[in-house]
Amino acid sequence: MTKMTKMIEMTGVSKAFGQHQVLRGVSLDVDKGGVVALIGPSGSGKSTLLRSINLLTVPDAGTIRVGTSVHTFDGARTRLPNDRQLSEFRSRTGMVFQHFNLFPHLSVLRNVMEGPLGVLGTPRREAQEQAMALLDKVGLADKADQYPDVLSGGQKQRVAIARALAMRPEVMLFDEATSALDPELVGEVLGVIRGLADEGMTMLLVTHEMDFARELADQVVFMRDGAIVEAGTARDVLEHPSDASTRAFLARYRHLEHAA
Repeated sequence: MTKMTKMIEMTGVSKAFGQHQVLRGVSLDVDKGGVVALIGPSGSGKSTLLRSINLLTVPDAGTIRVGTSVHTFDGARTRLPNDRQLSEFRSRTGMVFQHFNLFPHLSVLRNVMEGPLGVLGTPRREAQEQAMALLDKVGLADKADQYPDVLSGGQKQRVAIARALAMRPEVMLFDEATSALDPELVGEVLGVIRGLADEGMTMLLVTHEMDFARELADQVVFMRDGAIVEAGTARDVLEHPSDASTRAFLARYRHLEHAA
């Protein structure tokens, strides 16, 4: 048996919302332990691609494999997993959004414990010990008994990462995880993501943090109008782009960066 080196394989993935074609036959592989940064203008399909991986958005066509789970999409004939199977699958594909989606009525500790208790059936003491270890990992063990409304944006996002990690995912998906944060809080979240990369976590990141993508990503993928226009190493795509639309996007980004 050959060793599986690809953690994610996407082939011919398409999605339309009404008359608007959001994804156009996208194919993308992510190595086990690899970090892929998705970049591109707003509306290019990056977030939809990410949401398709864990079936928050159901594609119209194509095939997606994550680990050993394979899903094939064929319009109305698509057969989706049942609720239990879907919960198990999503537990292995952790996702962190722009907005933190924490439960405001639960403490930080309970926010991190909730998934293992409710979905995985983890015993309470074990779930609590694991949650405390993860809060320590993201630098927030001292906030365990506090509630989300007293935390900064960066702290909330670190709790959201700990909550996703509590499900012991094979893959982590980050959808603009720093875009809702004040600039001075971005670094603390990127530091946690950098630590996950160092540990060998497979990750896909939709990001506008080009310096971070250059530092961290094994592969940078530029999307436009629902399609992958260019993909390669961070150096190839960010420093020596071959496509005119990639060059134009990066030029606009650098202009905005210098103007800030």
